[in-house]
Parts: sequence; C-alpha cells; structure tokens
Amino acid sequence: MRLLVLNPNTSASMGAEIASSAVAAASSDTEIICRSAPFGSVAIDSAGESYVSAVAVMDVVATLLAAGEFDFDAVVLAGFGEHGRDALAEMLTVPVFDIAECAAHVAHLIGRRFSVITTLARSIAPIQDRLLLAGLDAHCASVRACGLGTAEVDADPEGAVRAIVAEAVRAVAEDGADVICLGCAGMAGVTAAIAEDVGVPAVDGVAAAVALAQAIVGLGLSTSKAGVYAPGPANARSHWPLSAALGLGS
Repeated sequence: MRLLVLNPNTSASMGAEIASSAVAAASSDTEIICRSAPFGSVAIDSAGESYVSAVAVMDVVATLLAAGEFDFDAVVLAGFGEHGRDALAEMLTVPVFDIAECAAHVAHLIGRRFSVITTLARSIAPIQDRLLLAGLDAHCASVRACGLGTAEVDADPEGAVRAIVAEAVRAVAEDGADVICLGCAGMAGVTAAIAEDVGVPAVDGVAAAVALAQAIVGLGLSTSKAGVYAPGPANARSHWPLSAALGLGS
C-alpha cells in the first residue's frame, strides 16, 4: 500500500515531523511518501493561508496526475481542518483523509466527548466548522487554543508541550473531555505527555489518518463518486497546474 501524505505548508521541518508520525503509524508493508506544498506559507494560521494551502495541495496532485505519476492507494491531508480535502476527493478515485476528521472519529470511538487543543484562538472557528461539516460537532466538548502559532510549535517543542498539556488539563477538568485531539500536525510528540500528565488518551491526527487509510483501503473501499465527489466538469483552466506555470518544477 502506498500513501501520499500532504503537508499543506512549505516548512521542511514540519514536513519531516509529519512524515515521521506517518511512518511510525504505518504497517510494515505500507509505503509513506510525504510531499510539502510547493508554494504558500511556512505555517498556516489564518483563513487566507488555508485557502492558499488548498490550491497548493491540489497543485501537487494535479501535477502528479498530469505526469502520469499518481500511484497511491490513498491521500492524507495533514492540515488540521485546512481547506482542500473536498477538492482532492473530487479530483481522485482513491480516498482522501483529513487529519482533523480522522482524529475526531478515532476520539469518538474511545470516549464520549473530546476536546481539540489547537494553536491560536483564531483557529478555533475553522476547526469547529470542519467538525460541523463532518457531523462530529455534537461529540466535541471544546476547542481550545494553546496560544502558540504553528511555527512556534515547530520551533519550540518543549514550550509547546507545556502549553498544550496545560490546556488539556483544563479541557478535562472544566469541559468534561475524556479524550484530547491534537489540533496541529506539528503536535504529534505531545500524545505521551498528555496520557502521562493528564490521564486521558490523546489522538494525533496524522497517525489516526494513516491508520484509517490503511483500514479503508484494506476493506476495498473508496470515495463514492455518485454525488458531490463525482469528477467536475472539464472546463478549460489557464495556468494550471500553477507550479508549472510559475516554473517551480515538481
């Protein structure tokens, strides 16, 4: 099985963290190929950056398809609730997994109510919207922000652990959460600290997405093409894929 894991930002260090988390969660016979956005921002902390990231991950897939090089059994979009998942599901015949949805699905399977610990307060509403779209909002006790931007989480892992664990403690004590979802792909290393210091399970979205991708593909299932994810009309597009038009290469 081959899984394409897409880092929607341009950070090489975060791409490496995402790849490491994916490989750790993968079975021995699953090959992980991680690609980062060819353009966009080094971190995604706003609606504008999220929309640009959606175009970037679509560009990666469109470039692979155009070159006849898309040879994957599933795709993991490693942005916690970022835009692009629906477009990728429309573009592809293989299943596409958003790490926010996957983390929430797994959390709901092992607890009654979960809380998400994200980066900045401005990220709370988009995550709530993604959970609502996925039909998982009823099981979400809260979405809390640790106060660190995505790049800060990447640059200061120890400080990030302290801030995230502190919010996880509050989510359990004040909001009634019995599972914690880590609301950023760069937070994967915090799961053990939450389990030890807070006493509840913590779900890393990248690991959850890889595990669910393996399960769905193993069941011989893929995205339904009967409705909204049917291929779009073949309208002419200019300057697409964008990376080719910009001369960025693969």
